[in-house]
Amino acid sequence: MAEIGHGGKKIVERILEPKEAAKKIKGLTEIPIRSQIANEVIDLAYGWFTPLQGFMGKADADAVCRSTQLADGTVWSIPIIFDMTESEISEYGIKEGGTVLLTYQDNPMAIFEIDEIWDYNMEDMCNCIYGTAEQKHPGVVRTCGYKEKFLGGKITLVNRPTINPPYGPYFIPPLEMRKKFKEKAWQAVVVHQTRNVPHTGHEWLMKGAWAQAYGGLPIKEPLCGVLVNAIIGAKRKGDYIDEAIILCQDELRKSGYFGDHNHLTSLTFWDMRYAGPKEAVFHACIRVNLGLTHHMYGRDHAGVGDYYDPYEAHELLQSIPREKLNITPVYSMNWLYCPHCGEITSEGLCSHKKEWQKFSGTLIRSIVQDGVKPPRLIFRPEVFDLVMECAEKYGFGSPFVTDEYLENRTPVFSIPPLGA
Repeated sequence: MAEIGHGGKKIVERILEPKEAAKKIKGLTEIPIRSQIANEVIDLAYGWFTPLQGFMGKADADAVCRSTQLADGTVWSIPIIFDMTESEISEYGIKEGGTVLLTYQDNPMAIFEIDEIWDYNMEDMCNCIYGTAEQKHPGVVRTCGYKEKFLGGKITLVNRPTINPPYGPYFIPPLEMRKKFKEKAWQAVVVHQTRNVPHTGHEWLMKGAWAQAYGGLPIKEPLCGVLVNAIIGAKRKGDYIDEAIILCQDELRKSGYFGDHNHLTSLTFWDMRYAGPKEAVFHACIRVNLGLTHHMYGRDHAGVGDYYDPYEAHELLQSIPREKLNITPVYSMNWLYCPHCGEITSEGLCSHKKEWQKFSGTLIRSIVQDGVKPPRLIFRPEVFDLVMECAEKYGFGSPFVTDEYLENRTPVFSIPPLGA
């Protein structure tokens, strides 16, 4: 039976087997690509970006910018585009109707059938997607850094990525993910979007969302799960290292704070745009394709600085009809520690506002940097120990991204020689 994804479209893996791939790529012009494009090629080929089959043409990109939907009316909020300079297009002899071979790490990765070459005003795109064109916004910096021309057309993977340790168990594409949900007999699954190692505020955010998603389901056997979907992409100095993020999220299950019956950790390749409300909608689209029924949204989802109102993403999601975006948002206030209550609680539950101790990012990072095990009400001891272990094993002594980590880390995935 076909698996139906976002927009009511069938999820299809656009991947060739090695023998067929070897024939198809003969004589094609080779174009090397950077890591962001490689991530998006994987997302396109495995179905994370259903209904997209490739990089957008101008009509789709313009519709996304102007009305948060594709040209056919399907909800979509972030342009997925392939950029090149005019001189590169000339150098490679690229023309509309042609086909090229995309390479990554000097090996064949994907066939790109080019339907259209187009351009766009980047300041307009930034204002539409981010609500600003200020260069202080990291998404604006990324978008304004695109080259002046764009290529639209279908992508077909010719070489499956090798997922390097420790990420292998967490690479679960949409069709495989849906099989896992069926094996677990989960009738409802709520996703936790993250770029962090989990403190207890995150843990209770997940537990609160699990309870909301469980709703009126029978309790005789577990029918609801939490999927942690860690975003793995470009890193900035000071971010948590990817290994710590993925392993520490899974440690909550391994140490019994969740269990196999209600928790699963996975990853999605994506370079964050920090687009706030628009990125919240984008996250919902790709999680529909993973088979999720619910998506949790806390305060300032995917935001940066003070560019967005804390609950602006909630308002945009509420404006989209359910038949257009088939996933149920689960909205949450902040979880924090209340010394008066003596427990982790939510802003929406207790009234001891003057005593609240919030889990600020600055506080948590200072605790991690000090390396002194904090109270278990802040960090589960097993998680904190693993953060420190990851720092030594993967982070060259630090759990945060450094220049040394960026230069010497093992890549999350590799593209092997074709047929290897």
